[in-house]
Amino acid sequence: MGETLSPAEKYSLITRNLQEVLGEQKLQEIVQQRELKIYWGTATTGKPHVAYFVPMVKIADFLKAGCEVTILFADLHAYLDNMKAPWELLEQRTCYYEHVIKAMLESIGVPLNKLSFIKGTDFQLSWQYTLDVYRLSSLVTQHDARKAGAEVVKQVEHPLLSGLLYPGLQALDEEFLKVDAQFGGVDQRKIFTFAEKYLPALGYTKRIHLMNPMVPGLTGGKMSSSEEESKIDLLDKKEDVKKKLRRAFCEPGNVENNGLLSFVKHVLFPLTSEFMILRDEKWGTNEVYTTYEALEKDFAAQVVHPGDLKVSVEHVLNKLLDPIRERFKTPEMKKLVSKAYPDQTQPKATAKRPGKVEDGPPEAELLPSQLDLRVGRVISVEKHPTAENLFVEKIDVGEAEPRTVVSGLVQYVAAEALQDRMVVVLCNLKARKMRGIESQAMLLCASSKGEVCQVEPLDPPAGSCAGDRVFVEGYEGKQAQAELKPKEKVFEKLQAEFKVSDELQAQWRKKNFMTKLGVISCRTLKGGSIS
Repeated sequence: MGETLSPAEKYSLITRNLQEVLGEQKLQEIVQQRELKIYWGTATTGKPHVAYFVPMVKIADFLKAGCEVTILFADLHAYLDNMKAPWELLEQRTCYYEHVIKAMLESIGVPLNKLSFIKGTDFQLSWQYTLDVYRLSSLVTQHDARKAGAEVVKQVEHPLLSGLLYPGLQALDEEFLKVDAQFGGVDQRKIFTFAEKYLPALGYTKRIHLMNPMVPGLTGGKMSSSEEESKIDLLDKKEDVKKKLRRAFCEPGNVENNGLLSFVKHVLFPLTSEFMILRDEKWGTNEVYTTYEALEKDFAAQVVHPGDLKVSVEHVLNKLLDPIRERFKTPEMKKLVSKAYPDQTQPKATAKRPGKVEDGPPEAELLPSQLDLRVGRVISVEKHPTAENLFVEKIDVGEAEPRTVVSGLVQYVAAEALQDRMVVVLCNLKARKMRGIESQAMLLCASSKGEVCQVEPLDPPAGSCAGDRVFVEGYEGKQAQAELKPKEKVFEKLQAEFKVSDELQAQWRKKNFMTKLGVISCRTLKGGSIS
């Protein structure tokens, strides 16, 4: 590939549709002399979705230009980014990423024999790499590390050291992969400039950085791996693709932040150099566009209707997804998906009694990871104006504004004992009014029923901050529901097994409630229930 192209043509192909290039002069010099060596890395966290076609198409451009391309499955980075991928799932997720990305590349006609694939742990655990991590840590300030990862690493008030290491490791990857350039989204610009500053400080060469624009998701806004309704998964069925695209934001004549048009521009035109708008016969005939600019102009002038654009994108997108779906129909691939991304709502296996007619499908298993539990700090405590047994608290749970929480604690806990106290708060209950005041969360407490009922708020570990996530041991890394549905009584069913152990640890089925800093506890109520 690239043998028949001039250096100018190679440069044009390498840089087309990019938002920014750092090191243009060096790039031009290299393509004049030899083939460019470049790598693209992806952290193996959530499932890749259709937005991954955007970097895949650029990888196809690089290969057409004769570049030597390496794809890095950044398994270690996935864990370092606030444990987005639990350690025990890393191997399975990395395997899934490798299969699904190879399937994507094959679906757009990219020959895999021209690519190199490597896992981060294949070289990031070597003594040479580890020594360079220590060398880098002696040069990088906390401020620079946090600033570099601001757009990529999940930001919290008190970041884990792992998140601060992340940008340095990504910079070192450039040296250990022996590449000329790194390719990524423009959201990684701060990491790229960090690498340009610190690699020379270690005696290594400053690399070129190629940046794709941030393309809006097909369904509107940013496409996120962790939010099911915001993305079209690579294994979604055709009917699911249709449903999600029908809901996509696509205002007539609006070409700004239009995910459908962006997908056509950055994926479909580079692949085929044309795009057909499909129309029902009563609205006219199909029309083939050979330039994106012409399509955008007609959409802006409302010559192209949003409904026709959605149908047309759906048609081509399903053609891209069909070979990927086919590859993952085998029992082996289905097993890999279930291992890499365990289903939180997998129904319990229930034995059928002979002769019994089942009432319906078995009830889905409820897991504590469905609960949005956070550390909170009580900012203020007041008596409810019309209910003498209720407190009205303002609790900081790590959001822009504190939440109002109404609690029946007046008889059990003094107001001054709650003031400024760190507590555990359930944040995804549906808000409800309690004697005229809306309660937006629940403050969790332990209680012990004897001759005298005792109640104590749970205690997060020392050093906890408002907003820190609370999870049950073994269920970290899973996404909580946005809002619990009252009719399903998820909390009530799970709460029946919330207990305080003899060691005064809050538990569900004898597994500890925890934050990143340690175990949630109770001060005195051994054996108490939690609600």
